Amino acid sequence: MSTPVKQTFYGGCPHDCPDTCSMIFEVENGKLVGVQGNKEHPMTHGGLCVKVKDYEKRHYHADRVLYPLRRTGPKGSKQFARISWDEALGEITDRWNAIVRDYGPQAIIPYSYLGHQGLNHGLNGGDAFFNQLGATVCERTFCGEGSATAWVLTNGPTSGVDPESFEHSKYIVIWGCNSVSTNLHAWRFVELARKKGAKVVVIDPYRSRTAKLADWHICVRPGTDGALAMAMINTIIDEGLADRDYVDNFTVGFPELADRAKERTPEWAAEITGVAADDIRMLAREFATTKPAAIRVGVALERNWGGGQAIRAICCIPALTGAWRDVGGGIYQMTFWEHPYKLDVISRPDFIPEGTRVVNNLQIGRALTGEMSLDPPIMSMMCWNSNPVTQAPEGDKIVKGLLREDLFLVSAEHFISDTASYADIVLPAAMGAEMEDIILSWGHNYLTYNTACVEPPGEAIPNSEIFRRLAARMGFQNERFKWSDSECLKHFIDWDSPACDGIDLEYLRKHGFARVNIGNPDDRAPHKEGNFPTPSGKCELLSETAAKGNFVVAPFRQMYEAFQPGESEPLDTLPDYLPSKELPETNPELAKKYPLNIIAPKSHGFLNSCYANMNHKIKGQGEQFVLISDTDAKARGINDGDRVRVFNDRGDYEALAQVTDDVNPGLVVTTLGYWRQLNRGTVNTVSSADFADMGHAPRVFDSLVQVEPA
Repeated sequence: MSTPVKQTFYGGCPHDCPDTCSMIFEVENGKLVGVQGNKEHPMTHGGLCVKVKDYEKRHYHADRVLYPLRRTGPKGSKQFARISWDEALGEITDRWNAIVRDYGPQAIIPYSYLGHQGLNHGLNGGDAFFNQLGATVCERTFCGEGSATAWVLTNGPTSGVDPESFEHSKYIVIWGCNSVSTNLHAWRFVELARKKGAKVVVIDPYRSRTAKLADWHICVRPGTDGALAMAMINTIIDEGLADRDYVDNFTVGFPELADRAKERTPEWAAEITGVAADDIRMLAREFATTKPAAIRVGVALERNWGGGQAIRAICCIPALTGAWRDVGGGIYQMTFWEHPYKLDVISRPDFIPEGTRVVNNLQIGRALTGEMSLDPPIMSMMCWNSNPVTQAPEGDKIVKGLLREDLFLVSAEHFISDTASYADIVLPAAMGAEMEDIILSWGHNYLTYNTACVEPPGEAIPNSEIFRRLAARMGFQNERFKWSDSECLKHFIDWDSPACDGIDLEYLRKHGFARVNIGNPDDRAPHKEGNFPTPSGKCELLSETAAKGNFVVAPFRQMYEAFQPGESEPLDTLPDYLPSKELPETNPELAKKYPLNIIAPKSHGFLNSCYANMNHKIKGQGEQFVLISDTDAKARGINDGDRVRVFNDRGDYEALAQVTDDVNPGLVVTTLGYWRQLNRGTVNTVSSADFADMGHAPRVFDSLVQVEPA
């Protein structure tokens, strides 16, 4: 009997995470038997997080969807029967053609996000199909879009300081990012810097895993980061700590910002943030006088009203201090801005009929229940790479909409998720090791290749093949719908760009990854002499673009630029502190009923809702919990380990109380990702679908709740 031969192939983690780990797939007899981190990758360095270290178990999980399914019972009952692909495609296209005839194509909406982060199968992979169909454009702003608007207004579409350059930093501020749980491989460079003497400051409203490892944890009240940043600006200017040569040559709007900041003193901010005025001054002084100094700004900051303005204020600080002069100095938000993706080719916005409307994915519950008064109403939705029942706000409202008998829901999924359980047709989707792709990264500067090295089980097929088959059934003739996955990758990246010098698809297949040519971590100082990709070419402390009003960057709305919010949602030309909508201080009447702020950061053991249906991952993460202070627990007769109910007017959920000093009185924390079908509600049932101040970001950290024994 011959010994099985183990083969290895290059892979890339496809999940919605900045790290995009380079992986090694281990295959025996045509089956994925293990995964390892690629030790050759300079950023991810052979490490994998607890979520994907046994990725093969997800591929062959007993609950995986293997065949097309048709609903046979009530919506939400998870009663399905196997059908053929021919039957599934026929039913979908027959229903869609009837809807187009009776209501028009805008009665159909796509719904996706970054459940897969590849160029072929990810965020924009279905755009061309639905743009050709003429469906409603889905604006997708789950995570980072408000941050992106604030970033572009201030710095332009730059990748900023390289995360690997943090090794050279002497002062590092991690602001609103739990790196140890959600950006693990960047943390390695923070630790390398600390071994060389760097000081690490973490700004977070609770003692996260990352905050506990900091040299200094600044515990700011939720939603008040803008006040802290403005007081830092006040101190930097008032104490003469600004680099006036850099400011004069490479920024615009300094006099106006200085005038705005005059009244934003540390004493003023201390009352708002709960951070002592002396600590605010110390933070500002240390950042301004220690070189190189860098900031990692997390997307969590956007999730309050005023979060976009807070990020704008933070983005101004490195320019004021001249931190951009140094390798390892400056700030980064997302790295993909300088990457050579051809998003117009992927999405084909030229297919979109003039006048096509836009509906935001955060407000899908309102759209489906008639609260938006849409004409035509949404009569069909196709969902893939997303699980809105748990991941989008106002979860109860989404369920109510999905229960509509006249709504035709199609779901392409790996499992019968909370959303898929309401589907009329479920399509079996392929997983990572079963699909060829290049995985986008928003946390490092590498292209990462993923090999299709095993066949999908059952009749599962890649997302791209689903859309190719649907396009053929709908009679779409454009060559875009006939490209293979390999052909797509040849078209989806600008291989002739300077960023790809020396790189092509064959190189990636041979090596697994390639660094984009935008400077090396040991010498990259992109804005040492300005050169910001803004209208002025400078860091815009004052933005004239903001005077034109709010916007969502195009990749998050199918590359569609029509019907941007614009002047209907005015923006201040200068950064400032905007108070959250649901704070005891700003909404005292609501706080009488619901006195506790709640935030819902990402889980350590789940990737959004991925893995939250796997028993061993649930065991590692723990049951759905709520962190509550001893003061607030005693006031409610709650003991550690008690089952409690968390609620407001939008909904409720149950969780196990963890009484801890990791949160201050007045704040509770439940992490995101738990499945509704395995729990009594989830945290997004209490979240508002109202937008934050920029980029239509979610306002899910801007909520008041009450907690009581269940």
